[in-house]
Amino acid sequence: MAVKVHAIGRLKRGPETELVERYTKRLKRLKTTIRELPEGASKEQEGDALLASLPPQAFILALDERGEDMASVPFARLLGDQLDQGRELAFVIGGADGLSDAVRKRANILLRFGSMTWPHQIVRGLLFEQIYRAETILLGHPYHRV
Repeated sequence: MAVKVHAIGRLKRGPETELVERYTKRLKRLKTTIRELPEGASKEQEGDALLASLPPQAFILALDERGEDMASVPFARLLGDQLDQGRELAFVIGGADGLSDAVRKRANILLRFGSMTWPHQIVRGLLFEQIYRAETILLGHPYHRV
């Protein structure tokens, strides 16, 4: 099952890219790819590019500082439920200035990784780890220790 991450900006070679690649290689069921979009002159331009890149029927999970906190097990169940229904999953990561209002409105769910602000490059690594963790939870693998 495919999961797509739509993100503003390109990761350069370095630890963030290595982290994303590490978890991408580990994924078996939730094959996850990333679509990098160019940084725009404004948050609204980036939002327009993100919206244009999203499949029309996809279930959108947007990473936003105003989103809800979600523990790993409910996150895994959410992904599993959506995929079991045959829905495409698309995650959205904005640029340095975050997401436009239009992207937030289009999202089915707004998520955040805690109340701290994270650089968008690091959020990619965190997201790919959580997708991998979700897969291991769904498969009953011991990676996620409770």
